[in-house]
Amino acid sequence: MKEVDVLIIGAGAAGLMCAAEAGKRGRSVTILELSEKPGKKILISGGGRCNFTNRIVTSENFISGNPHFCKSALAGYTPEDFTKLVSQHGISYHEKKLGQLFCNGSSGEILNMLTDECKKYGVKIITDCRISGINHNGKFEITSSYNNYSCASLIIASGGLSIPKMGATDLAFRVADQFKINICKPYPALVPLTFDLNEWKEFSRISGVSVDCVVSKGKIKFRENILFTHRGLSGPAVLQISSYLNETFSAKSDNVNAFEIDLLPDTDLFKLFSENTGSKIHLTNFLSAYFPKRFAETFTDKYFSSKPLNQYSQKDIKLLSEKIHNWELIPSGTEGYAKAEVTAGGIDTSELSSKTMESKKVKGLYFIGEASDVTGWLGGYNFQWAWSSGVAAGKNC
Repeated sequence: MKEVDVLIIGAGAAGLMCAAEAGKRGRSVTILELSEKPGKKILISGGGRCNFTNRIVTSENFISGNPHFCKSALAGYTPEDFTKLVSQHGISYHEKKLGQLFCNGSSGEILNMLTDECKKYGVKIITDCRISGINHNGKFEITSSYNNYSCASLIIASGGLSIPKMGATDLAFRVADQFKINICKPYPALVPLTFDLNEWKEFSRISGVSVDCVVSKGKIKFRENILFTHRGLSGPAVLQISSYLNETFSAKSDNVNAFEIDLLPDTDLFKLFSENTGSKIHLTNFLSAYFPKRFAETFTDKYFSSKPLNQYSQKDIKLLSEKIHNWELIPSGTEGYAKAEVTAGGIDTSELSSKTMESKKVKGLYFIGEASDVTGWLGGYNFQWAWSSGVAAGKNC
């Protein structure tokens, strides 16, 4: 049996970051990774350019059963700390929008940076390795397809259930269950939404059309694009709001998952219509000045008959304006873990130290990154949580 100080399960963003930090302290560190290479999710992120953090990160950008839990780790390792590391490795980057920081080159630069940091501090990364057993008797004993290990500190950085084709597993939740650590029910987040096919058939014909709008649920609002798909809606704004929907989708009459879309947030449509009540331009053509033509035609055909503006009453104009500024939708479900960027829910944060990510029940057992019940917005926040939680554990394991 091979003895190490720290064994990390998962060579993703959080695991690699934690390993480098622990190695920096002189700890002997080994990472066991199920896939054939480390950091596969890093490589596909940000369209291949890795949205590695956000310039402005606060606890408000995260969803958790305990909204304050993430504050300590985020304060301990900030976006500025990570971008400093990026610059030290000569990686050029830019701010795309809304504080999102991307590599000028490829995501591989971030992965190479992390593996180089691990190499610098003597971290061993073992790939194609399956875990078959974990026991705890003073120390942790891990049985794997590569070797058997004994360690004082065991870090679970195996992520959530999202994108199973990339190697996602439920290992973190199985470990928590084994040690009687509570789990907040996991569900797909940052995920496209689906709708009843009979209700959506008109919109399925405009798959690929994108509209800039504000999507909201209660006080939560996101100004981004929505993207029509054959089965429903995707695009940044929809992915964002999906994390705030109840993970259980029930009867159509149950509007717990209803949300609203302001399709024309910069324009007072009622005022605009009122100024053109004498116009003979057809409604579809009028709306096509503000929307993609295919969307204007489809939306009008579904909810209103297109006719010249001078044939609409004030009541009609009011209803039309309200529909466009407050389009209420109730999804029937989501595209599931196959298309979800992250897994919401996870290890209950009340079970973990917010400063170290260590289990309060089992000394030496840590859960970091996506495995914990901390889910960030789209835009680099989940990577920042991986860096911050990884460093928190790495400094203390």
